[in-house]
This record gives sequence, C-alpha cells and structure tokens, in this order.
Amino acid sequence: MPTPLVIAPAVATDAAAIAALLRDAGLPHEDFAPHLAHFLVARTPGGAIAGAIGAEVCGREALLRSLVVTPAWRGQGLGSRLLAGLERAAAAWGVERWWLLTLTADSFFAARGFRAAPRAEAPPAIAATAEFAGLCPSVASCWTRERRSA
Repeated sequence: MPTPLVIAPAVATDAAAIAALLRDAGLPHEDFAPHLAHFLVARTPGGAIAGAIGAEVCGREALLRSLVVTPAWRGQGLGSRLLAGLERAAAAWGVERWWLLTLTADSFFAARGFRAAPRAEAPPAIAATAEFAGLCPSVASCWTRERRSA
C-alpha cells in the first residue's frame, strides 16, 4: 500500500521542486512562481512532493495550472485529489469558472465535467495569461467548467 500523502498549500521553498516536476513532465514552468499562493502540493511523510496543482486567478475566472503527478504516483487518484483540493481552496478565492489548456489530459478533464471550448471563448483576462498567450502550444485543447461546490 502506498504511503499516505498530505495535500497542503505550497510554500516558497516548494518552488524549485514544483519547477522540476513541471520540467520533467514537459509542462510550462517558466511563469508559475508568481502564482504560488494558489498552488497545492501532495507531500509524502518524508516531505517529498509527489504532485502539484495551481491556479492563476483572474477575478471570478481562473486558469487551472500545472496539474502534475510524479510517475510513481500516477494512476492512484492523486490527480483527482489535487483537483478536488484546489476547487475547495478556490471557493475562498471567489473562482466561479475554470479554464485550462492541455495536450495530453483531455479524457481526465472530460471525466471531471469539463467541456472542450474554443480558445476564443475564454475571457480576455484568461486569454492574456502567459500560458494562453504563448507558453502552451496553440494545438493544446481548451477546456472549461463552472466551479463545483465542495
């Protein structure tokens, strides 16, 4: 049985480990640090980070950023736990609608109620984020969903 993980808010000292996870997974990592206050990490009892998720909050809209799970923890529900934790935290931030871009996780997000949407449907504040404007390739699919109540 895997070691239990604790999902908690990220702290400044987590930035390097999160950046490494993102780099290793081929995900944008250049601009997440200014949004670290809206990130969660899954931490092992030894303190290692097994996964992370974050948001770039733009008023009532948010760009879901950087859902990443280490290979050793994939397929065990950690991505779903991180997403649920972020949604609970987002209630306090006033987030009402999520947006995201992905190259590989369409089925994951579709199974969690997200719907595919044209990028042009995203509100201006989301479209102006670095991830939308260029860090994430134009071939990435766009998804959206209203925030679910916790």
